[in-house]
Amino acid sequence: MVTTAERGREVRQRLLAAATELIAERGWTAVSTRVLAERAGVAPGIVHYHFSSVQALLVEAAVEAARALAGEVGPRLAAADSAEAMLGELFGLLDPYTGTDPLSLLLVEAYLAATRDESLRAGLGAVIGELRRELAVFLGAHGVPDPETTALVLAAAMDGVLLHRALLPGPSGAEVGTVLRRLVPAAGEGPR
Repeated sequence: MVTTAERGREVRQRLLAAATELIAERGWTAVSTRVLAERAGVAPGIVHYHFSSVQALLVEAAVEAARALAGEVGPRLAAADSAEAMLGELFGLLDPYTGTDPLSLLLVEAYLAATRDESLRAGLGAVIGELRRELAVFLGAHGVPDPETTALVLAAAMDGVLLHRALLPGPSGAEVGTVLRRLVPAAGEGPR
């Protein structure tokens, strides 16, 4: 027998999934209570029962999607035994994303909306901050000079690759890794 709490969690998850799909399909500002409710298969009043506003729902959906993608970095880092190998792992993670796929579109919309919404900016900033810390720890452990700044540049490069793919195809993770290997010195080496 399904409890009321379980049913509530399931409806909340359907609303978040609907928001994620709709942001990518229609754009941040075109998602309304009615459209969300219809996509999730619930009455419009249920949206506001679970979330204080449509904006709050969109923020939570976008931050969860960004957190899920960033969560894939840890296993990639664990699979790498050097800073050079990490570059291939890190940028290979982006190969499934074309820039026009639903997750890429959602992230582009979220970044733009974050320029006008402090809670979204804070949520995405926390995800990016944790990603950069994780990268910096890995880089520092592998002797890369200035690991924090290097992590910032690598995280920004990941975002940039996705943004550029929305306009032009490529480059592959392997191609990006090859270029970045020239920029990220191995332990004990200076810039190449």
